Amino acid sequence: MPKPVDEFDWIASLRGLTRGDERALDLKDDAAVIPGRPGFDLVISKDAIVEGVHFPEGEAPDVIARRLLRTSLSDLAAKAAEPFGYLLLTAWPPGQDDAWRAQFRGGLESDGEAFGVALLGGDTVSTPGPLTLSATVLGWAEAGRAVLRSGAFADDALVVCGPIGDGWLGLMAVRGEIEDPDGALAKHYRLPTPLLALRAPLLAHARACADVSDGLIADSCHVAEASGLGLAIELADLPLSEGAGRWLAGQTDEAASRIALASGGDDYALACAIDPTRAAPFIAEVEALGVPARVAGSFVSAPGLMVTVGSRRVEPDRTGWRHSDRTAGR
Repeated sequence: MPKPVDEFDWIASLRGLTRGDERALDLKDDAAVIPGRPGFDLVISKDAIVEGVHFPEGEAPDVIARRLLRTSLSDLAAKAAEPFGYLLLTAWPPGQDDAWRAQFRGGLESDGEAFGVALLGGDTVSTPGPLTLSATVLGWAEAGRAVLRSGAFADDALVVCGPIGDGWLGLMAVRGEIEDPDGALAKHYRLPTPLLALRAPLLAHARACADVSDGLIADSCHVAEASGLGLAIELADLPLSEGAGRWLAGQTDEAASRIALASGGDDYALACAIDPTRAAPFIAEVEALGVPARVAGSFVSAPGLMVTVGSRRVEPDRTGWRHSDRTAGR
């Protein structure tokens, strides 16, 4: 049996992850103290991931840590918020020894530096399993300017930023169910990039936004519903990566395949409501930052959902991932 890891030794090993941020109190207290920032709102989001549900059993510990941070930070990206810190919960089952936890810590350190976020505190507990992790991420948004889900207007364009379907295809690649010759799909699933770089275009143009974690159709519907609107989405206009395009070209039922791409989830793209007269400059600014973007529908005054593929209406059998869809890895 692995030697039990002392809780306080583990906490002490995390002190370097505070990146010297005084708000963390060197992890020697049981709270963080965050002073207000004049002219800014504090934006907070919490996410949890569970082994065998949100990532496959046996995944590398550093990858798990980085995936936890990245998927959590995607919520702040959708709000056009600038992240600065996070709180961490770790619920360890038997088996995560010192070496495993050191690799996990290394993943947190790597992406903490990459995205400029400091560990401010949290909690660590034991569990009979499975491994369960949670991050509460914190960021600043200019006062009154956080981009919410509820700001869309009727006739706004649905602009999708980032490739759609790579998360779902990436999970299949990780399982060995599809070919992934350059490993790009598996990498997207394991280590999605939160689109924090789009803060300026979002602040300049977006009326509403949601990150695409559960599936493009479902998350775009969340924006529509929060705004008291309906949604018309054209799946022939999705931004697709080379890997997704290659997979799609090999399928016999294009409509069903595009529905699968748009409902699979784990893309961490952004679904935005943009004044149609500003869609072109918004897309140009987003693509100048290296992120593909396309108009893929519109928000409409009548409630409900209309899905088309090449102007042909289709009825999706699902719009996104739900927690009742318990499968290994997602």
